[in-house]
Amino acid sequence: MNLNLVKRVFAACFAIGMSFLAGCKQQEAKQPNIIVIFTDDQGYADLGCFGAEGFETPNIDGLAKEGIRFTDFYVPANICTPSRAGLLTGSYPKRVGLHRGVIAPFDSTGLNPEEVIIPELLKPLGYHTACIGKWHLGHLPEFMPNNQGFDYFNGVPYSNDMDRYYYKHNDFQSPALPVYENEEMIAEGTNQDSLTFRWTNEAVKYIQTHKEQPFFLYLAHNMPHAPWHASDHFKGSSEKGLYGDVIQEIDWSVGELVKALKADDLYENTIIVFTSDNGPATHKPNGGSATPLRGSKATTWEGGHRVPCIISWPKHFPKGKTCHQLSTVMDLLPTFVHLAGGQLPDDLEIDGYDMSELLFKPGEAVTPYKAFYYFARNGELEAVREGDWKLHVAKKGWDKKQGEFPVTLYNLKEDIGETNNVAEKFPEVVKRLKKLMEEKDKSLTGQMRPCGNSGQQK
Repeated sequence: MNLNLVKRVFAACFAIGMSFLAGCKQQEAKQPNIIVIFTDDQGYADLGCFGAEGFETPNIDGLAKEGIRFTDFYVPANICTPSRAGLLTGSYPKRVGLHRGVIAPFDSTGLNPEEVIIPELLKPLGYHTACIGKWHLGHLPEFMPNNQGFDYFNGVPYSNDMDRYYYKHNDFQSPALPVYENEEMIAEGTNQDSLTFRWTNEAVKYIQTHKEQPFFLYLAHNMPHAPWHASDHFKGSSEKGLYGDVIQEIDWSVGELVKALKADDLYENTIIVFTSDNGPATHKPNGGSATPLRGSKATTWEGGHRVPCIISWPKHFPKGKTCHQLSTVMDLLPTFVHLAGGQLPDDLEIDGYDMSELLFKPGEAVTPYKAFYYFARNGELEAVREGDWKLHVAKKGWDKKQGEFPVTLYNLKEDIGETNNVAEKFPEVVKRLKKLMEEKDKSLTGQMRPCGNSGQQK
């Protein structure tokens, strides 16, 4: 028996053994459905309830009124592939070997199938699992969703900007963007104007056909990753041009999912998470915004890692609350398993925490994080946050004309925009945080598990 199978059998048996009641129909009826809506490159200020200007998001804002808005929610990477690895594994991407850059159509790497991820932990508890939309954790067969624990997949293997893209450095021509249903390619070169509508339609159909058992739906939109696309109905609908149109169509999508849930009396018992994989690509004119944060996608400033997040479960979570405690997308894995009635395998090494207390008592509970670490797009550790303090020791892409990047320290409570460097005033804080970074990087390096590699480099 190979290690991959052993890990899955162990995870399944352990979860079932520790959650006996989850096996009976009475308990299954009480288990929440779980939907994670993961957008691509949507900035901190790109929702109405986070201060958006030039477009409206009434359906997403409605989730905030029905649940909890998180102001200090982070992703463990500022680009696509590692961020998605962090969500599904509950770990810093370096722990699972996917911390350096994004996977391209010519790569032979992917999420190691031996990693135990969210769907594999929920399935033994009675859940049906689906991934709809963008995957970007390996496009070769062994790395695709159906071989990673998802019962159903309908989507694309990587980013929409890789559609027929020519890579000069290795003379590789990427094919037309393929669309898969499970392991079968059903289309290629699809008009991207239809992508948000397409994934929404598939998600609604999935809800309608899987209402008899608890389900986990991972809906990963391609938008608003560039190139931006919206359907004809939404083009010209906002004051902010195409980007605003794209966001308003995503908001419509959320509304359609809520309608489908309510139509089948599932809404009250469904956990919905809405968040983004990293900050906005603010170098594009009239694009996304991370206001009042500094930085954007691909940076370790706050704007690259801090993202908007809303979580609701009408039947159980308080309504209309705001949580200012630090939490991350890595927390979803342990939280979902707990709320579904399961327990994690004892030997599963992850970095996220069960955030249930923050969800049930958002104004009282305190974050379990002692520190949060910011890794650059090249995989190097550049910054750390401890409480209100944030220390930067390096910066990829720094303009060397300004000299070498200086060690900088900010108090995020007083200076959320990271503009006032107080490192000279608090040398003891700098020293302590540097030590934290050194220890964490050494620990992750020593514990790093290999990513998947098929050896089929193109």
